[in-house]
Amino acid sequence: MPGGRADGRNGHPRGALREVLVAVAVEMVDEGGAAAVSVREVARRAGVSSGAPFRHFADRDALLEAAAEAVAAHFFETQVRAAEEATGLRFRAVGLGVVGYAVTYPHRFELLRSMLNGGPRSPLLNRASAMFDAFTAELVDAGRESGELRDQDPALVRLAGHALAYGLAQMTIDGYLPRDDAERLSAQVLDLLGEGIMTPPGPPSGGHDGIS
Repeated sequence: MPGGRADGRNGHPRGALREVLVAVAVEMVDEGGAAAVSVREVARRAGVSSGAPFRHFADRDALLEAAAEAVAAHFFETQVRAAEEATGLRFRAVGLGVVGYAVTYPHRFELLRSMLNGGPRSPLLNRASAMFDAFTAELVDAGRESGELRDQDPALVRLAGHALAYGLAQMTIDGYLPRDDAERLSAQVLDLLGEGIMTPPGPPSGGHDGIS
């Protein structure tokens, strides 16, 4: 029979219930952050017994980790789409995409940040992080080859881009940037830093001009 054996009073197929539980957990993250997620409430919303989630997740932390893995996949998809739809430099578009994600999904961004930086990562989160690093490295290489980016150390270019995008995103979440104007301001900041904020060195002041 298609779908496999049922799991729970609503008859979710065993393979599908895990996905349902994760999706509900992500919805609860959207509503109130990771702190709002409880296994009991996730089970209630999924229409299964309070013990059913524990057949898929050892505890609440494991459920949150699975939610973070789903968020990481969604985050990566949105950044790939931002690059594909870009009309200019794709590396810049992804930087704005990171800020846009934080504006649209602030609690998801915070969950992802805490899971990536707060301790040991799951294999799937490690893979997601490596995929994003490889993706941005390809964008930097493409920008250098096209002449849109200067021929600088690509690792430093990536680090600068990550730092700027991440900082702007976190500033938006923390309220330093107004959320309804964060993307416009971030675009201006990215362009400003992209052009360079230091005045090019001019001729030395004073001294002789070589004419006696």
